[in-house]
Amino acid sequence: MAEHILISPAIYAVASREAGQRLDHFLIDRLTGHSRSTIGKLIIAAHVLVDGCQVKAGRRLREGEVVSVTIPSQAPSELVPEPIDFSILYEDAHLLAINKPPGLVVHPGSGHRSATLVHGLLHRCRDLPGADAQRPGIVHRLDKDTSGALLVAKTEQALRALMADFKQRRVRKTYHALLLRCPKESAGRIVAPIGRHPVDRKKMAIRPEQGRYAATAWQVLECFSNGWCWAEIGIETGRTHQIRVHMASLGAPVLGDVLYGGAAGRHDPLRPVRQMLHASTLDFHHPLTGAAMSCTAPLAEDMRHLLEVLRG
Repeated sequence: MAEHILISPAIYAVASREAGQRLDHFLIDRLTGHSRSTIGKLIIAAHVLVDGCQVKAGRRLREGEVVSVTIPSQAPSELVPEPIDFSILYEDAHLLAINKPPGLVVHPGSGHRSATLVHGLLHRCRDLPGADAQRPGIVHRLDKDTSGALLVAKTEQALRALMADFKQRRVRKTYHALLLRCPKESAGRIVAPIGRHPVDRKKMAIRPEQGRYAATAWQVLECFSNGWCWAEIGIETGRTHQIRVHMASLGAPVLGDVLYGGAAGRHDPLRPVRQMLHASTLDFHHPLTGAAMSCTAPLAEDMRHLLEVLRG
């Protein structure tokens, strides 16, 4: 059994707009590197305290209360390394940048206990840092069907530095997407808080009162005769499903995103089987040297082919 090490607790103050939320729901958007089941286990094990006291997962929070989370660290050796196909954009002793293919889940979770990116990373790099045994080296995530650039920390120092940069919004993230419809404006910026959907827990939604700050900018690059468009999208924050939720709210959902209304027409000859969203470029600073870096991931084959057909 791996030895447990308690790392310094994370402290969160409950804002007025967050009052009334369940404790477990409050933590889901904050502990983005951890699953709901993991958060539940942390609460049961008294690793989550509200004003210094152990409470239940369904406890409704009040404004001004302080939630502290202490996460037990466990060595990732319980995961069995597997050969997983992904291309390398950059690698050194501290950092790995990859081009995640569509359809690949980033880390183990419900329904995905093997053949994830993490299993492939451990096959390539046997020793990766991380506070969560199921997410070694993971600094940020991409949805299963989103392709593109993703950073992985190979050392503890790099992990801390990169996580801090993402939290402080010092990493510039540029995406490209095919949208089912063109937004009313060819370029713009949307600021709308995002939180868990009040009914469907698999979805996120714009939640003016209970959501967390989220900002997305877009620019339409090409419009096609069937009404679809090719857009460049930048996110200032990194909320779960942020681009998918924000663009859907503008009436321009990501093409192929069935969850948020992006399915192609039933009789459309072009019907992508996944959401046409790609994390194109990450601009950041090297976690050790501080040097400015930029990693760009080539488009996945299915998206590149679809663009060629539309342009042809």
